[in-house]
Amino acid sequence: MKVSLLIRRTAVFLLIVLIALPADADAARRKRAKHRSYAPTAKAAILLDVTSGRVLYSKNSDGRVYPASTTKVMTALLALERLPLDKYLTVSRAATQVMPTKLGALAGDQYRVKDLLFALLLNSSNDAAVVLAEGIAGSHERFVAQMNQRARRLGARHTRFANAHGLPREGPQYTTARDMALIFKEALKNPVFRNVITFKYRIVYSKSGRRHFVKSHNKALFLNWKRSIFGKTGFTLQAKSCFVGQYAKGGRTYIIAVFGCRKRWQDIKFIVERYGRLDL
Repeated sequence: MKVSLLIRRTAVFLLIVLIALPADADAARRKRAKHRSYAPTAKAAILLDVTSGRVLYSKNSDGRVYPASTTKVMTALLALERLPLDKYLTVSRAATQVMPTKLGALAGDQYRVKDLLFALLLNSSNDAAVVLAEGIAGSHERFVAQMNQRARRLGARHTRFANAHGLPREGPQYTTARDMALIFKEALKNPVFRNVITFKYRIVYSKSGRRHFVKSHNKALFLNWKRSIFGKTGFTLQAKSCFVGQYAKGGRTYIIAVFGCRKRWQDIKFIVERYGRLDL
């Protein structure tokens, strides 16, 4: 009786496997067909295996593009390198006049550096960018000079920043997908940066108790993909949609950067699935 039961159970298991295999094969064929028919809309893109240094995908990765709010990765990097996280910075009138002011800070308000970083990297707050810039360098203009010096030291020699937030108003500014991947790679070395970009939401407070709810612009965190991609978005009419971020697979770290997209999230999904062999 026991042998007969074992045989029956084995037969049922094999039947289930045989039924499932064609469905899996069909799904794989559909995915391959979808990949063959899709062309990324990004003007420039790169997929980098940080662990080995190999470039897995490149499209115009050294071509000049507008950085939009991916600029804030450099702003965050300098803030983390040069300011204590618990230091309070005072909001200037100039910071409140940057439009749109997504945090809504008032002149004279004070915020901790760490809270400003959450506003900067999640909600892409332009006023937070200026407060950090002034807190680091004493003026927005001097901070921009420091941004460009730091970019050159990192080897991002085809990048020029004009402000701390990425809005196209203070003169020419540009980068490349490869340069921004280098800057993001450096920022990833900081554990606070790595932690902040994983958040979907955060409540930040001023020293006087003003409360602000900030939500990440990284739609990848809300798409129910099987694996998370953490990073920084950007968008202006001039730049179109941008993103630079990272994901981990098999103990390795990968950086994906896309610029000038009409279909940002579809581009990211295609590139990491096709060339990064990541199932989303």
